[in-house]
Amino acid sequence: MSEVASVELHLLSAARLREVLRMRLAACPRGDPPRIAHYAGLASRRLEFLMPVVPTRAAVLVPIVDRGDELTVLLTLRAADLKHHAGQIAFPGGRMEAGDADATAAALREAREEIGLDAVHVDVIGCLPDHAVISGYRVTPVVGLVRPGFALVLDPTEVAGTFEAPLRHLLDPATRTRRRRSFAGEEIEFLDLPWGQFNIWGATAGMLFTLREVLGGAAALGD
Repeated sequence: MSEVASVELHLLSAARLREVLRMRLAACPRGDPPRIAHYAGLASRRLEFLMPVVPTRAAVLVPIVDRGDELTVLLTLRAADLKHHAGQIAFPGGRMEAGDADATAAALREAREEIGLDAVHVDVIGCLPDHAVISGYRVTPVVGLVRPGFALVLDPTEVAGTFEAPLRHLLDPATRTRRRRSFAGEEIEFLDLPWGQFNIWGATAGMLFTLREVLGGAAALGD
């Protein structure tokens, strides 16, 4: 790969990691088949039959907060009574609406509506490949560097809370764990990303593994 492929991403300085983020995410990928995000590449491909023929388009914001000597990822705890993915850890986002010019506009709008993050604090630097979600969505993850100074106002019908996890921790392959869950009548092996009291899994973990792969983490799911 590039010169960063031989370097473990979690060992890079914050300054170097910013450079790699901007270099690798300079353009949104187009036309690639969506990733099956739920199981981070480890589950049976038989789950594909559950995907709708025409999925609903959606977008999420992957907010990477620039804390100077540390980059963190801002994540949400979804409300417990939501129809889909209740109580799980997620990025702010949702379905694209008619008034959204593109996935970036949708992701920024959803972040403002769900957690009150104003776009003035967000420098969008690119997108990850689309991810297919078993609830029927094809999701474009939009990556943005977030400047500190923002004030969050949560929509309690969507979000129960937020937290930040160090990006370098999430990029470190040693932090992942394998866990088997019953899903769609099958025992599926998932890759989880624990951080403190939180456990990131499913589509959100899949997108973070894809981010590592895009940034140059060779064999991100199999090393």
